Amino acid sequence: MKPPARTDTNPLARLRNRTPARVALGHSGAGLPTAALLDFQLDHARARDAVHESLDAQRLAADLAPLPSLRVHSQAADRTVYLQRPDLGRRLAAECADALPRDPYDVVFILADGLSARAVQRHAAPTLRLILRGLDDWRIAPLIIATQARVALGDDIGSCLGAKLAVMLIGERPGLSSPDSLGIYLTLDPRPGRRDHERNCISNIRSPQGLSYEEAAARAVWLLRAARRAGHTGVLLKEDSAIIQPQDHGQ
Repeated sequence: MKPPARTDTNPLARLRNRTPARVALGHSGAGLPTAALLDFQLDHARARDAVHESLDAQRLAADLAPLPSLRVHSQAADRTVYLQRPDLGRRLAAECADALPRDPYDVVFILADGLSARAVQRHAAPTLRLILRGLDDWRIAPLIIATQARVALGDDIGSCLGAKLAVMLIGERPGLSSPDSLGIYLTLDPRPGRRDHERNCISNIRSPQGLSYEEAAARAVWLLRAARRAGHTGVLLKEDSAIIQPQDHGQ
C-alpha cells in the first residue's frame, strides 16, 4: 500500500507560490534561515546597484532608431547630487532648455533614468513603440532622453517644447523583488509647478514579471486620448479598464 501523497501543511504555501513577496520564510532560532537571509541580501544589493547604475543614453537612442531623439539632463550635476537634492532633478538645465525646439506638439515622450536606469534600458523602447502605434494621428515631438531626472522634469520639458501632454517613462524606485520596474506618468498642459495629483501613473511595467508592454501601452493610449477629450489628467481622469484592449491601441 502506497503512503499518502505529502502536502504542504503551511497555510501560506499557496500564497508564497503566487508572489515574489517574502511570505512564510520560516525561522532558524530567533532569525531567518540562512537561505532566506542570503536571498534578502542579494535582492537588497541588486536594488542598491540599480539606484546607482548609469543610463547608457547612446544605446537607448540606438534602440529607438530611426525615431529622432534629443538628450537633456537636469540641474543635478551627477548621481550623488541627484540622490541628495531631489529638487534639482526636477529642473531642466538651462542649456538644455535653450536647445529644445518649440512647436505645438500634441505630446512629448521623455525616457528618463529616474531611480532605476536599468528599467528604462530594458523596458522603455519596446513599450514606447507599442504606444506610438496607437497615436499615428498625433503630432509627436522628438523623443527626449533625460538623465538625473525626476518625474517633474517632464513639466519643464513639456513647457519648453510647447507640448499639450508630457509622458514620462521613468525607472521607478527599486524594490527587493523588482529592481527594474518602469513607470509611465502622463501630465496634461505640463508646466513647472504641476503636482502629483495632476498626473496619471501606470506602474510596474517589467515584462514578463510585471505589467506587460502590450497592456501598459494600451492603458497609456487610452489615457492619452481620454485626457485630450476631457481636458485634464490626474485624479479627475479615471481609467476604465473594462474597455481597454491591449490588441487595439487606436481606440
